[in-house]
Amino acid sequence: MNPIKICVVGADGRMGSAIIKEAALLNEFEVVGAVTAIESENAGKTLREIGLTPKEVKILTPKNLNTALKNADVYISFTTPKAELENLPKVAKLNKRIVMGTTGFTEEQEKLLKESIEGVVPAVFSPNFSIGLNVMLKSINFYRALPQDYDFTIFEMHHSGKMDAPSGTAKKIAEAINALKGYSKMVYGREGLSKRAKEELEVLSARGGGVPGIHEVFIAGQHELIRIEHTVFSRSVFARGALYAAKWLMNQKEPKIYDMNDVLGLER
Repeated sequence: MNPIKICVVGADGRMGSAIIKEAALLNEFEVVGAVTAIESENAGKTLREIGLTPKEVKILTPKNLNTALKNADVYISFTTPKAELENLPKVAKLNKRIVMGTTGFTEEQEKLLKESIEGVVPAVFSPNFSIGLNVMLKSINFYRALPQDYDFTIFEMHHSGKMDAPSGTAKKIAEAINALKGYSKMVYGREGLSKRAKEELEVLSARGGGVPGIHEVFIAGQHELIRIEHTVFSRSVFARGALYAAKWLMNQKEPKIYDMNDVLGLER
């Protein structure tokens, strides 16, 4: 079988670099395109020159996106909302499949993106491509059996360079809990004098060092505590998950936006 040809956008970033390195270890993939921000010091260099892979793939800027995508089957991106709003409509018009892990979109930005992709090309959007995290997310449904007086709290920690808080994954976990518990208010941390109200879901964020990702859910009753934790050891887990999604996507014909539930065959 011919390798799946990928174009990685955000190629010299934390996630883009991890994807390129992991793809180089697998015979199923070939990196044929790489894109970085126009202001990046790596623009114009090759992937070999910056130590990511032996391949002489030139790192282009978004103005040369069409060239970077020319031979690609799948566009894989972990970049900024602004970049995605500019890039994704172009990618869809070129009829390239899309795997996107960018987070930090406003509701209006998400709406614009979905309108440009839905019904045009198959795509997988996910705030977190860790297979284990997505299974953990699904496990939240098991706690439906708990009495209503059990309180849920989400804690997430990422590296000091992560801009958006709470993380896209924490928001996804909050959606699952809200569907279960019907919380109507999100509280992002506490200070001063206040009791927790029944309608509140607490979401706590921390940033520090080089932490790839920690997500915890605390479920507190009056006399016991359930703690669910997912800890990432390296970004390789996200990279492998994104590549797994790209491979799955090659077999999808319907032009719609999928998520990791679809990729992993998890019941909704």
